[in-house]
Amino acid sequence: MGKYFGTDGFRGEANIPLTAEHAFKVGRFLGWYYGELKRRSGDETAPRIVIGKDTRRSSYMFEYTLVSGLTASGADAYLLHVTTTPSVAYITRTDGFDCGIMISASHNPYYDNGIKLLNSQGEKLDENTISLIEDYLDGKLCVFGKKYKELPYGTAERIGISVDYADGRSRYVGYLISLGVYSFRGMRVGLDCANGCSWNMARKVFEALGAKVYVINDEPDGYNINENSGSTHLEGLCNLVREKKLDVGFAYDGDADRCLCVDERGVPVTGDQILYIYGLYMKERGKLVNNTVVTTVMSNFGLYKAFDSAGINYEKTAVGDRFVYERMAERGDKLGGEQSGHIIFSKYATTGDGILTSLKIMEVMLAKKKALSELAAPVKIYPQVLLNLKVADKRAALCDSEVKAAVSEAEKKLKGVGRVLVRESGTEPLIRIMTEAENKELCSEITEELAEIFKKKGYVR
Repeated sequence: MGKYFGTDGFRGEANIPLTAEHAFKVGRFLGWYYGELKRRSGDETAPRIVIGKDTRRSSYMFEYTLVSGLTASGADAYLLHVTTTPSVAYITRTDGFDCGIMISASHNPYYDNGIKLLNSQGEKLDENTISLIEDYLDGKLCVFGKKYKELPYGTAERIGISVDYADGRSRYVGYLISLGVYSFRGMRVGLDCANGCSWNMARKVFEALGAKVYVINDEPDGYNINENSGSTHLEGLCNLVREKKLDVGFAYDGDADRCLCVDERGVPVTGDQILYIYGLYMKERGKLVNNTVVTTVMSNFGLYKAFDSAGINYEKTAVGDRFVYERMAERGDKLGGEQSGHIIFSKYATTGDGILTSLKIMEVMLAKKKALSELAAPVKIYPQVLLNLKVADKRAALCDSEVKAAVSEAEKKLKGVGRVLVRESGTEPLIRIMTEAENKELCSEITEELAEIFKKKGYVR
């Protein structure tokens, strides 16, 4: 991770660590850099960069400042307006854009925001280019054999323009509908849109495929994104499914690159269970390339036991859908994801895609004529306790010798019956402690012991 950009973009509280000036400069760099790359290849046309945003109040500010920076540097900015992260990735790739930008802090509260950057293939932007952006923000850019304290502005005919590109969002909705293999007629489906980007998309897709749809948290007001809703707060969707006697429920996060499910009993279904359900479905049809599903170190031990029983291999990466996708691309694997609901179907998308994930789960339910609870049953989830500690210095906290010794001792205590994972968040000023064991009381005890070490050493804010 860099100074500004983490595993999922430049994220922080709006106008505190991430300011409007930062956004302007990111736009300035991208507009100039992609224009310079084109000119050096003999192409004098303006670079084309597409932008989407979520429903946060601050997203408008960042959209306008990014557009100002892009056009000042000579790029043309195409605006998808409120849309999902996977839709930006799709449109960037299919419509020939040089770069894509999504303004979102994903599952974070409304007062946070972020800038996610995508290359021309709709993939997370490479670390080398991210490093150049950070160098420019710090006034020490050196690229193309030259040092730049400031970048040249576009002038005359080289000043860029902004273009309304809402049609791109509609084409993405059409693409999702085209992936519906079965009619959903007769299915009763609940959707929790987290008052985020999926609010004006998900219902359209499911109704077009014939489902009877019940939607909650689809009235964004700039402040209520993710508030007690969506994939991080499944209680409301669980209640909806039980009260309305629905067949299934799907919950998205703020930018709809995650999806978690609720079965017909109102019981949550995790990202790990989604990976098992679709991985087994692919294996049964001979579609699981390398007979492998890519997971992260946060995946539950119960998932691996279920994979072993089904004869499915698995890879483990660091936490973050970018790492999952990179491993999938290296190996040619077709399915991967995270416990949190970032599920990547590389045949159809380059990022986690919440609505696509829900369509794929519907496909398995209809193809096998089974309820979601039956499909998920082989994955016996081991108890996990996850505790987030807000710290001033993540790196110092994790490098502390006393902290390391405590983690090592916890691992010895759990050897053979569980595991402990202590890591820094890639998107927030947090240390995450995850303990997993057959006994939840033991998980809680060890997690609290580790938390006390961080507090005792003065790292917790």
